[in-house]
Order: sequence, then C-alpha cells, then structure tokens
Amino acid sequence: MATEDTEEFRLPRSRQANERLHALVPGGAHTYAKGDDQYPENLAPVISHGRGAHVWDVDGNRYVEYGSGLRSVSLGHAHPHVIEAVRRELDRGSNFVRPSIVEAEAAERFLATVPTAEMVKFAKNGSDATTAAVRLARAATGRPRVAICADHPFFSVDDWFIGTTPMSAGIPAATTDLTVSFPYGDLAATQELLTRYQGEVACLILEPATHTEPPPGYLAGLRELADRHGCVLVFDEMITGFRWSEAGAQGLYGVVPDLSTFGKALGNGFAVSALAGRRELMERGGLRHSGDRVFLLSTTHGAETHSLAAAMAVQTTYVEEGVTARLHALGERLAAGVRDAAASMGVGDHVVVRGRASNLVFATLDENRQPSQRYRTLFLRRLLAGGVLAPSFVVSSALSDADVDHTVDVVAQACAVYRKALDAGDPTPWMAGRPVKPVFRRLA
Repeated sequence: MATEDTEEFRLPRSRQANERLHALVPGGAHTYAKGDDQYPENLAPVISHGRGAHVWDVDGNRYVEYGSGLRSVSLGHAHPHVIEAVRRELDRGSNFVRPSIVEAEAAERFLATVPTAEMVKFAKNGSDATTAAVRLARAATGRPRVAICADHPFFSVDDWFIGTTPMSAGIPAATTDLTVSFPYGDLAATQELLTRYQGEVACLILEPATHTEPPPGYLAGLRELADRHGCVLVFDEMITGFRWSEAGAQGLYGVVPDLSTFGKALGNGFAVSALAGRRELMERGGLRHSGDRVFLLSTTHGAETHSLAAAMAVQTTYVEEGVTARLHALGERLAAGVRDAAASMGVGDHVVVRGRASNLVFATLDENRQPSQRYRTLFLRRLLAGGVLAPSFVVSSALSDADVDHTVDVVAQACAVYRKALDAGDPTPWMAGRPVKPVFRRLA
C-alpha cells in the first residue's frame, strides 16, 4: 500500500554490497548491531568513507552520523591528531617479539587519566577485557558464579554472558547456570541475590551508568555490598569511559571498583581496549606473585603500537580540548531540539529522547506508548531519506551546530509522518517493508 509520503530514496549499490556481504560474511557484518536487519528493508547504507561527523555510502549519499562506530569514534572520523600519532608509529613497525616502549608509555598515560586504577592491560576488544575481569574475579575469590546487571544489554561475546540471551545456541546450560542477574538501582534485590548464593558469587559486573543516572548512593551501596560479601566489583566502562568523564563514570561519581574495562572511545575507531584495576588483583595475571597463575589476557595484537598511539592521542585530545564537555553541550542542544520538534508535531509522548547528553538514545512508542520496532522503522526511513544516519543520537565532538540543526529539521519532518501513522493506527503504509529487528532474538 502506497501513500503520498512514500519517498523515492533508494540505495541500489548499497543493496548490492549487502548481498555480497551476506554471501561472504555470516550476518552480513562483523558486529550484529551493524547488521542490515537493524535498518529498514533495502535502506541499510554500506559506507564508503567518513570524515568528521559525516559518512558517505557507496551510492554517493552523505549523512550526518550518530553513534559512530557503535560509540567508538567520539572525536569524529579521521581525527587529525589521532591519524598523525598512528602514522608516526606505522613507520616504526607495529608488532615485535618483545614489548615496545610504547606499551609502557601508553600504560602510564592511561593510569594518569584513570587514577582510580593501579595497573592496566591492553587488548583489542571489550569482550576479551570483560571476560578477563570475570576470570580474574573467579580466581581471586575461588567462587564460580558471575552476577550481571540484568538491565544492561551487552557485556561479552563469551559464553558466560551470551548464554543468558535469546541467542544462546551452542552454549551448554551448565555454563549459563553459573550466571545470575540483579536489577540496576535496586540494592535490596542485590543483597537478596548475594544472600541466596552466599559465598558463591565471584563478582558483580555492571555498567555504572547507562540511559539513566544511578540513584543517589547506589554505586556506593554496591561497593559496600561487594565488600561485605567478599566479591569483586567490576565496572564495564566501555560506554561511560571518556563520555562521562576522562576517568569514566568512576571518576565522575567517585566510587572505585576493583576492576574496570574500557574500550570504544579509547581508540577513536582503532582497536584497543583495557582492563584496569587494583594491583593486588591485576598482579594475579602477572609474574610477581606466589599464587596460582591466571591466564589473564594474552593477545598477539593487543599491544600494536599504532593502536596504543591512537589511545594516547585520544586521551590527550580529551583533556586539552575539553571533549567531554563538548559532547555534553552538543547532546543537550540535540536533545532539546528533538524534543521540541516531536512536541510541535504532536508526538512528544511517542518519540522520546533518553540518556545522558553525551550518550543519547531514542525510543519509538506506538499508540499505547509501548516500544515499537514498526514505528522505529518508519522513523529511521525518514531520517535516512533526510541524510541522517542515526541508530541512536549518540554525538561525536566533530558535529557542528549546523549538523545538529539539520538533524532537528529532519526529525521534525519524520515526526510529521509519525503523527499521520498514529492517527491511522498503523505505521505499515509508511514502513515500505519488514520492520527492523532486535539484535538478540532466537530465530533469524
């Protein structure tokens, strides 16, 4: 069924490229969150290149981009300071049979930026770092169970977490049974969990903050619970690192975890992550202790010099240019504009912006104000047709005020169509295909 609002926006070359990808790469992408099932049918751009806050697809379309690299490119694509630092190291070799001096320099820089940690070990992705934290906690406590925050969507590709999701195929129940969960913001429920599994829980692992601020005293309360029950407190700072403060959420809220993991913004798109924490724990993965050895992290490419150089350049840029403050200012401008646009079109209760200004997401709600993938499809189609690539509204510091203003204008146009769909009680005529799908689902 067609309507007068069906746009003529087409992506023929991207569609062909997606077919090539699916023929060669399971899922058509190397990260499920980048899959074409996350976008309206036949409207999943395949990227040619990016510069600053803009990307171009293989069809030649330019977009203002949000959530760049799944939040990893917070300074904008091809940031000159980062690229310069990387190029310097590439001419000197990137990987050797012994540690490079860059590894010491990068560790010193990281620990100066995140002074709540005493040691750090670098890796390539967040999953390896969080799994290393879990292994270390189990070794240090001698306990088998891992307690994850049930309200946080992702911790690792490894079995201890993925077994708890709808995509648990191939993971033994015996592994999944060792992972238990607690709700965010509810100390009483966490206390009950730790009491139920008294002496069995090795660690509590959570994102210290997400789309909502932690309730007053919550993180400090978790710290006290972990101490009282003898378990390790792990903060997953993959998202909050740098976006909340240069030292992460732990630096902003003043609660020190035993272990924390960083990634995403750390390399501005280059592959680098970090496990950091108390010396007493971290040393168990080293050579200067008398206990059983822990196979903590051992990666051939974990300390590539150019990625560590990128991380140092990112940290320097954040501090010298006040990047975190700029991310917050841009996010506040965007959130205000989107909320005003949605309200002016009569959908303020249906297109909802949430989260800290530096990490905005949006919800698309149906006639009953329930989350709707169908309305999300309609909304994303309109954004794409207007030159806005926005699976979220997570900003980069490369955005200009003009980029934000353009985004708000496109959102207003999308909201006008959204209103028509709500009035009709059915977004189908404006979806032009199947709805976008959640990442975690049992069947393809």
